[in-house]
Amino acid sequence: MNVYTLLVQVGRTKGDGLPDGATGAALICYASGKDEAEAVRETVAILKQADLAPLDVTGYGTLDERLTEGHEIDDDERALMQRAWDENSVIIAHMQPFFKGCEGSQGDDDILH
Repeated sequence: MNVYTLLVQVGRTKGDGLPDGATGAALICYASGKDEAEAVRETVAILKQADLAPLDVTGYGTLDERLTEGHEIDDDERALMQRAWDENSVIIAHMQPFFKGCEGSQGDDDILH
């Protein structure tokens, strides 16, 4: 079992809890799984249960893979990854709403650093 870092883009659905005027959001999630495919499936299922509409998922790998890529990972992020491992769960670490005219203004790597 590993913990994977996932960037999930969601659209709007009724009751999703996103701010008024938002067109969607990007979520950074830490998800446990035997492989990345399982972590993605579990994350999408949980987000759908929470009335969110997952549109796209980008995987950034495990802690070791991210460190190899040169990502800076602080103690808070490591603690959330450990929580996902301990609880065999999906942790939503960050949510960045998108508003009309702002989509794509922040690159995926900017959200992760």
